[in-house]
Amino acid sequence: MAASSTPSPETLDAIRHFDTCTVANAVEEFGIRLKNEGYTHPGLQCVTGGCPSILGYAVTFRVRSADPPVTGGSYWDRMDWWDAIEAVPAPRIAVIQNPEDRHAIGRGAVLGGVHAAILQAFRCLGAVTDGTVRDVPEVSRLDFPMFARGMTVSHAYTHIIEFGHPVEIFDLPIKPGDLLFADCHGVLSIPIEVAARIPEAAARIRAQQKRIIDLCRSREFSRERLLHAIRNQS
Repeated sequence: MAASSTPSPETLDAIRHFDTCTVANAVEEFGIRLKNEGYTHPGLQCVTGGCPSILGYAVTFRVRSADPPVTGGSYWDRMDWWDAIEAVPAPRIAVIQNPEDRHAIGRGAVLGGVHAAILQAFRCLGAVTDGTVRDVPEVSRLDFPMFARGMTVSHAYTHIIEFGHPVEIFDLPIKPGDLLFADCHGVLSIPIEVAARIPEAAARIRAQQKRIIDLCRSREFSRERLLHAIRNQS
């Protein structure tokens, strides 16, 4: 992704003030994709605890863990993926697909303490995977959120089979360089072409929602006032 196409740091900072739900509503206003696209489907969870949010550009990997690799060792024993990470602008989010069949997926952790530290050193803010992870207390202390299917004890035969290519996580297609926003609700892909306009749209949506919520909690609530508030959200 060309540096000229990336949103400004100020835009990214402004987006961080919202949650994924509000930003998803803002993306809808531009009509550039269907309303049931652009986000992960249920099943992803932040296993490192709390309700963190991370915003960054995707660096992608496909990792197998159930069976031994054809060649090489049984872990991430290659370093060529470091170049692929640095080809994507920072801040980054590591996105790791575990393309096993449904009986084998998650059998071995695709990420643990050592590789979380390595990814963090390469300016990744966190990781997203449809597989499992481990060393959760240790990674939690690193302040490196891991969004995953769950946890497991062993890395089994975990090895990289591909990096720098499109992946799919909980029905969300992700390409290297995609702008991702993750929090306790899941992961949202933010189209680069509208990113600069998202903060204004999200602020307007948040203000509209606050007016309705405040009215519902007010002593001045009435059906007529609520209908007026709903009909005049511009």
